[in-house]
Amino acid sequence: MLLKVEYSLSISYKEALNLFVNHSILSIITNISTYFFGHNDLALRGPFILLYVLSAFLMHKITKNYFKYEKDRFINILIFMMLPGVLSASLLVNTAIIVTFFTLLYIYYYNKHQKHLYILLPFLLFVDNSFAILYLALFFFSFKTKDRLLLYLSVILFFISIFIYGFSTDGRPRGFLIDTVGIYSAIFSPVLFLYFLYAIYKVAFFKDRNLVWYISFTALILSIVISFRQRVYIEDFAPFVVIFLPIMLKMFLNAYRIRLREFRKSYNILAILTILMLFINIFFTFINKPLYYFLPEPKKHFVYQYHFAKELAKELKERGINNIIIDDEELALRLRFYEIYIGDEYFLSTKEFYNYDEKVVISYSGKDLFFVYIKKLK
Repeated sequence: MLLKVEYSLSISYKEALNLFVNHSILSIITNISTYFFGHNDLALRGPFILLYVLSAFLMHKITKNYFKYEKDRFINILIFMMLPGVLSASLLVNTAIIVTFFTLLYIYYYNKHQKHLYILLPFLLFVDNSFAILYLALFFFSFKTKDRLLLYLSVILFFISIFIYGFSTDGRPRGFLIDTVGIYSAIFSPVLFLYFLYAIYKVAFFKDRNLVWYISFTALILSIVISFRQRVYIEDFAPFVVIFLPIMLKMFLNAYRIRLREFRKSYNILAILTILMLFINIFFTFINKPLYYFLPEPKKHFVYQYHFAKELAKELKERGINNIIIDDEELALRLRFYEIYIGDEYFLSTKEFYNYDEKVVISYSGKDLFFVYIKKLK
């Protein structure tokens, strides 16, 4: 099913930047994959689907001795893979699923050996800036375990990460707390996010605080504090909060099972609402193009930036057009992935001009949504 969604998406401008312009872990991964497997959707997004599967595998291994029943582990993995934030990260070229994978790998090693994977921590500096959150969480955790090596290493790596990547304080201070809460609700689903807040609070005051709690709590509080002043890049924080799912689920199932059947009504409603919202998200993830029928402005579609480029490239190739001048630099970079290059044979514009030769229309399910006007130059 993920492969089907993958083939329905086009490369976005940000993804094209990571492939052709930027120099980052995403650039390395996507360039290696497309070098060996060609410029196609599987090569572009395949590595992230693989990391998604590996992350689910690690989550399953982490909970080996955590849940009482094997079916609880299955429910945990199912919900984890259905979380909107995790599912979307597997389909798009971004660092979120990479960060999730390495964080789960670190937790798995710690749970299995009861010691930290110190050798991995310096490597994570070069993976993504968001690992500064992990370093900060490990710094706080070191006070609980009285681990001096972890304390010194985590604080040093934290400040090195800030030095390398910086910390944005630009712009006029504004409050974005509501935006942050809204995005967290989208990552978890609204009902599940509320239970996440409840669970992380309850563990803080009434239960033993383990490594996962320190990581998730640090990410949550830091994102809230930053959002009082500026907009938060939630993809930096999301991987560290979704890993709290097993604790949430265990807390919910324990509370559910100790109650008599007649007192489980509120828990049944909570579970039904959560699963319903997760399935709605999956439905619109896999079947999203019909939503254009209900939107007066196509650009308001939540995956608009991942549509049209592939279909446009196909239409151009069918007309023998693969060498163009275009007035939209972002679209030009996206078309480059589909082997439509900058040249001087045709002029393309997304805006109508009086002497164009052809008009290319991109339609989804019979509705015209995207237009390109072509003028032959040679």
